[in-house]
Amino acid sequence: MSYFSQDFIEFFSELEKNNNRDWFNSNKKRYEKSVKEPFNDFIQDMIFRVYEDDDTIMISPKEAVFRIYRDLRFSKDKTPYKTYASAVISPGGRKDYTNPGIYLEFGAQYIRFYSGIYEMSKEQIQNVRNLIASDLDEFNILINDKSFKRNFGEIRGEKNKRLPTEFREVVKLQPLIANKQFYYYKEMEPKNILNKDLPDKLMKLYSVVKPLNEFLKYALVNI
Repeated sequence: MSYFSQDFIEFFSELEKNNNRDWFNSNKKRYEKSVKEPFNDFIQDMIFRVYEDDDTIMISPKEAVFRIYRDLRFSKDKTPYKTYASAVISPGGRKDYTNPGIYLEFGAQYIRFYSGIYEMSKEQIQNVRNLIASDLDEFNILINDKSFKRNFGEIRGEKNKRLPTEFREVVKLQPLIANKQFYYYKEMEPKNILNKDLPDKLMKLYSVVKPLNEFLKYALVNI
């Protein structure tokens, strides 16, 4: 069963051209029926599937799904609505940017599957770097895994220009140790939104990133 109709894609395609309150309010019932309700149902299914592998994922769709309304307080872009539906499946849901979970983004132009770590404290960054430095061979094996490279390419994230003294030699061997973030994503064509096998495809990606995520989780809680 596909969770979504063609109108899910068409709604966001039209919203991209009509990102204003008048258009949205006149299409709000359509948004509820074609976007919000099926996306919540889909995320519930994904939560169940991830929970079977990781019983720390005990959240509801309400805790996972982001609102469509943009925060305009500090943005130069004053368009009021996001042009995609999005959610975080992790122990803390949409408020959790640290635990390596899943961030999903569905719009008219693409599907994106993100994982890894997006936000860490200084202590957590230090812990991840300590683990990479102490187990460089294992880290290199994980990031060069064929399935990971084929689907996600590389680890992304902002870097520190200056590093603590103990990492200045290691960074020559592995530049990723300078990262402040460790995230990765795969982009898929939007037609996959209508595919009844979409949950299975996303869970395969979850399996691909699991070994690297476990490495990062270990650093967060054990170093």
